[in-house]
Amino acid sequence: MRGKIIKGIAGFYYVHGEDGIVYECKAKGIFRKDNQKPLVGDDVEIQILDRQDKEGNLEKILPRRNALIRPAVANVDQAFVIFALEDPRPNFLLLDRFLIMMEQADIPAVICFNKKDLAEEEEVRSLSSIYRECGYPVILSSAKEREGLAEIRSALEGKTTVVAGPSGVGKSSLTNLLQAHVKMETGEISRKLKRGRHTTRHSQVIPVGENTYLMDTPGFSSLYLTDMEQQELKNYFREFRKYEEGCRFQGCLHIHEPDCEVKRALEQGEISRLRYENYLSLYEELKEKRRY
Repeated sequence: MRGKIIKGIAGFYYVHGEDGIVYECKAKGIFRKDNQKPLVGDDVEIQILDRQDKEGNLEKILPRRNALIRPAVANVDQAFVIFALEDPRPNFLLLDRFLIMMEQADIPAVICFNKKDLAEEEEVRSLSSIYRECGYPVILSSAKEREGLAEIRSALEGKTTVVAGPSGVGKSSLTNLLQAHVKMETGEISRKLKRGRHTTRHSQVIPVGENTYLMDTPGFSSLYLTDMEQQELKNYFREFRKYEEGCRFQGCLHIHEPDCEVKRALEQGEISRLRYENYLSLYEELKEKRRY
């Protein structure tokens, strides 16, 4: 029988079968031998061992459309990355790392700035315009005030969307508002239970409508760029693309080179200084990593 892995915990994989039943499956040793790890979101073939106890074996992983390393999920249509405008303040370097990772994987990203009710209106406008001008859809929401939910639903409709963002930004609260099937533990509850900061402990697929799925993933606090040379980094900053042809040197890195159109656009205010400074920081990080 075919199905989709909706959750993986401690070596067990929970597969939503074609018959609508969720089976608890163990992966066969062949996956380890082939150095293949099943991921949440994988379409698979299973052998049913016990229909009454809903147990089975994972037999085969079907070809993936794509896969991410962190969060470790497969067959994603888009990413929905949530950052809070306040409490905690957004870490834009972390946001840009995530967007670069999505650009690398060729997965479209939608940005959601949550906790709009806590931020100054001028700041909300300024931050959302930075990313909109780079070509990213930006949704402003408030889980507390139930604002932005219709826009979020519209962006998710008919897609399998990986939801990601740091701890405490309202991912679980928004997920709970969008569906009633799975109740995510929120940070407020977590603090009362003294269970630490991360409320989502494993990735899982949650149905939110017809052919519409959310992949909820553990919060992340650091994200390092892998499998990339520093010269490639500029390719993942969308806003550089329309200026690059005007640079004097082919392969211009937009750092020290003379007659650089990207730097001219920066000075004219056509490119965000925040984004450009993040580019320089990440370039230095990749350069340093290469030395070691």
